[in-house]
Amino acid sequence: MAQSQPLSGKRVACLAADGVEDVEYTQSRAAAEQAGAEVHLISLQSGEIQSMNQDINPANRYRVDRTVNDVNAADYDGLLLPGGTVNPDRLRMNPQAMNFVQAFFQQHKPVAAICHGPWSLVETGMVNGRTLTSFPSLRTDIRNAGGSWVDQQVQVDNGLITSRSPSDLPAFCAKMVQEFAQGEGVPQMATA
Repeated sequence: MAQSQPLSGKRVACLAADGVEDVEYTQSRAAAEQAGAEVHLISLQSGEIQSMNQDINPANRYRVDRTVNDVNAADYDGLLLPGGTVNPDRLRMNPQAMNFVQAFFQQHKPVAAICHGPWSLVETGMVNGRTLTSFPSLRTDIRNAGGSWVDQQVQVDNGLITSRSPSDLPAFCAKMVQEFAQGEGVPQMATA
């Protein structure tokens, strides 16, 4: 990217749990950090999380910076939700994690979700009236939650950035950095 540090001075929360898709976590985080952001890995418990390759092959372990019980969306400028099927499934079962996600919408802050990451958006009711993309298996969940699903590399809907899969990471990361730099948040819509 031609701009050196468009996210300089910004803080990004990356919400992930065991089972996060390694490349979606590492590449998205690296893109935000290379753009100048301070990124914190937020998870359900302290310690480390186990990332995976293609959902079934253990990859790496990453140190958790803060737990969902110890953070406030007001302290961050944007939220990153990487995928993998197990990771968002664990997150959506945790009320504190879902409150954290919902707070970004309530505070009109940008949110970026890739692959299965939008499951957290479905769980919080934040897809109603929005257009987004995801891994194709979430299409019905998104439609049932009142959203419109499109099959595109990256979709932006008022500060909500979504992508389908690891193959979309270059487009996703570029758009995430751009939207986080603008800082225009996602207006909260009425839930169904």
